[in-house]
Amino acid sequence: MQALAKAKKGATEMKSLTKSIRKKFVAEETHVQLSLPVAGVLRDVQSAFYGLCINAGKAVLGAMMEAERTALCGPKGVPDLGRTAYRGGHTRTSVVLGGRRIAIRRPRAHVLQAEELSLPTFQWATQRDPLNAATLSAIAAGVSTRRYRGTLDPLPATEIQSSVSRSAVSRRFVALSAEQLGQWLLRRIEVQLPAVMIDGIHFQDRVVLLALGFDAQGKKHVLGLWEGSTEKATVVRALLSNLIERGLDADAPRLWIIDGGKAIRRGIREVFGATALIQRCQEHKRRNVIEHLPEDLHTSVGRAMKDAWESRDTALAKRQLERLANSLAKTHPGAAASLREGLEETLTLIGLGIEGTLYCTLRTTNPIENLNGRVAHHTRNVKRWRDGEMVLRWIATSLNEASRGFRAVRGYRDMTQLTDALAKASASPVNEKLKVA
Repeated sequence: MQALAKAKKGATEMKSLTKSIRKKFVAEETHVQLSLPVAGVLRDVQSAFYGLCINAGKAVLGAMMEAERTALCGPKGVPDLGRTAYRGGHTRTSVVLGGRRIAIRRPRAHVLQAEELSLPTFQWATQRDPLNAATLSAIAAGVSTRRYRGTLDPLPATEIQSSVSRSAVSRRFVALSAEQLGQWLLRRIEVQLPAVMIDGIHFQDRVVLLALGFDAQGKKHVLGLWEGSTEKATVVRALLSNLIERGLDADAPRLWIIDGGKAIRRGIREVFGATALIQRCQEHKRRNVIEHLPEDLHTSVGRAMKDAWESRDTALAKRQLERLANSLAKTHPGAAASLREGLEETLTLIGLGIEGTLYCTLRTTNPIENLNGRVAHHTRNVKRWRDGEMVLRWIATSLNEASRGFRAVRGYRDMTQLTDALAKASASPVNEKLKVA
């Protein structure tokens, strides 16, 4: 009852104080200007709040340990001739909270022979992983192990604390990222994927091939990755074979979207057959062609190629591009040869009848290149790649972070266009519909 009365009295006093503050600072027509170090105040507030959370955690931990000791030793101050365990005071130790070691008082209990008894709550607290997925995300986002401590929330100066060492952060990051890599390489592919993009990410003298799939609802799925020295067809075959082993339906009709790399195209043909549908990235093709031209022709030639690709008629688009190549052949033979190379593969989507926003999405490799850009951003602080395993660990961690923000591809509502067109095209073993006149 006394506690209740005190609580009511405290509430009344707080209410009265609030009213007085309002009268003084929020009175009508009253303007109060305070000159305060706002940033410092906010830091103090943040520190105080986080300190409150830490203290609350310590209080809960202490209460649980005390309850466990009471269960072993009986209530404090109550004689019990049958007890087998005795209280042994407290000892100072530490546990990890919020990425720091925080000092606590641990209750002790022992049997008659002075053997220390283990308290389950304390064992749990000391075995917890201080560097968990949150740490993994922070490092993947570009926080170095050296600067990790600076990312932790501030504590009051009165709170005893110590940071987890840089070497501990580094070791744990290696372990966690290796575990994540293993999960990425072994997970099953259980969705139908009417479209898959393949592209390479270069790290000094290494390249990692990445496969990004789109399901029938337009959702993105990072399918797999494979490391090699170059974008060789053998590396492509290894990646594709791994996808099939993990559940990718090798017989399902599918559109492959690539940047134009010959090794990637050859690997797809070798694994899925000569009739595999490949869409060459039109933007890569445009850039490849204009690189062979003087600057004054970049705009006009680029416009002519774009006009052809915007045609809804495959034969017409091919004729337009061939006329352009013929016009360039004499004065700029390199540009003409670049345009003719793989020309028909730039028209695959037109042959399938894909239109609108979905066509704009699938005609280039922009979705996977954007993903590669995220990976490059996450790995920007790595100065030296020791081996291929390190490369794969970092990429898997980066991909996991990037995939959390995945959205459906633009034009996803029209994905039935693609699935229906692929079904019709696969009905003919020679894909007659996709042949150009």
